[in-house]
Amino acid sequence: MTTYQRLGDHIREVNVRNRELKVTKLVGLTIDKAFIPSVANVIGTDLSNYKVIQKEQFACSLMQVSRDGKMPVAMFGEDEAIMSPAYPMFEVIDKMALMPQYLMMWFSRSEFDREASYYAVGGVRGSLTWEDFCNMRLPIPSITRQREIVSEYETLTNRIRLNNQMIQHLEATAQALYRKTFVDNIDKENLPKGWRMGKFTEIVRICGGGTPSTDEANYWQNGVIPFYSPGDKTNSYYSLRTEKHITEDGLAHCSSKLYPQNTSFVTARGATTGGLAMAGCEMAMNQTCYALIGKDASIPFYVHQLVIETMASLKKEAVGATFEALVTKDFDNTEILIAPKEKVMAYNEEVAIVYHHILLKQQENEKLAELQSLLLAKIGQSKC
Repeated sequence: MTTYQRLGDHIREVNVRNRELKVTKLVGLTIDKAFIPSVANVIGTDLSNYKVIQKEQFACSLMQVSRDGKMPVAMFGEDEAIMSPAYPMFEVIDKMALMPQYLMMWFSRSEFDREASYYAVGGVRGSLTWEDFCNMRLPIPSITRQREIVSEYETLTNRIRLNNQMIQHLEATAQALYRKTFVDNIDKENLPKGWRMGKFTEIVRICGGGTPSTDEANYWQNGVIPFYSPGDKTNSYYSLRTEKHITEDGLAHCSSKLYPQNTSFVTARGATTGGLAMAGCEMAMNQTCYALIGKDASIPFYVHQLVIETMASLKKEAVGATFEALVTKDFDNTEILIAPKEKVMAYNEEVAIVYHHILLKQQENEKLAELQSLLLAKIGQSKC
C-alpha cells in the first residue's frame, strides 16, 4: 500500500567539512539536476570549509526556485567530492524504508518542480525554505515495489547511456573520415590534381528563416510542422523535436521554407551563435538561424562536416573578439579547400550509413525518454 509521507521524516541534513583537505575533487550542481566538475577559480580559496558529499547523498539549491521553475537537486553517484558550503546536503535516514534512487526519481518529476516553485513564491527572492522543502510529501510504496520501479527506470537509463556512447563513437567516425580525406596531410601550397582553394559559398547555399505573427492563432494553433529555433539544438548531431510547431497557413505567411531532413541549421546571433544542428525531419526555421544546404543537394553529410570545420575556424578567428552574430559575409569571405566532386560524393556515400545510425539511435533515445517520463508520472499515482 502506497502512502504519502512527509519528506522531512525520511531525510537528515549532512554537514561534513573538508577539514583535513583529503578531498580535492570539486563539483557543482546544474539546474538540470546533475553534478559537473566545477569551473570556479579556487586559487587561494580555503577548501577546508567546503562540504564533503559522498555516494547516495544529495545536494540541492533552494535559491530562486520560483524564478527558475526548477529546483536543482541531485544524488551523488561517485565515492566523494567537495562542494561549496552554500549547497544544503542531506541523506536518506533509512534506506530500507526509502531508496535514495527512488527519491531521486521523485525529484526528477516536473510535478515536483512545479510544487517546489509554488512553495517558493513566498520566499525571499523566490527561494524555498528548508522547512517547506521538508514539509513536501511524496508517495512511498513498499521497498519491494521501490526496487522494481528503480530497476525499470535504470534499465531505460542504461540503454540511453549506451546509445549516447554509440552516437559519440559514430559522430567521431564521421568527423575522422572527413579530416582524413579533406584536412590531414593536405598541403594547400601543393594541392593534388583537381583540388583548389575557393569560397565556402561556392559549395553551400545560405538560406534564411522567419517567424510569422505570434498573435495569429491560425499560424500556430494545432500546428504540426516542426519550427526550429536555437533552443532546439541538442548535444548530438540531430534535432528531432522542436518546442514550437507551425501550421501550413503560418508557413505560407513567413519567409522560412520547409527545409528537408539533414539540412544543417546554424544559429546566426545571440548567446549560442555558431551552434549547429541537423534537421531530423522536415522543419521550418526562425529568423535567428541560417539553413546551409549544398548547391548539390545530394551531399548533405559532407556539407554538415564542412560546416563543422568552417564554424571551428570562424570561432578560432574570433578569439579575443565578440562572437555574437554571423552574417552572410562571414561565409562569403571564408576560403575553403574544394575537392574533386567524385571525392566529395564518395565521402558522402561512405558516411550516409553512419549518419543513418546516429539518427536511429537518437530516435530510440527519444522513445526511451518518453517511457522514463511515463514511469516518473506513474510514481505520482497513489497505487504505484
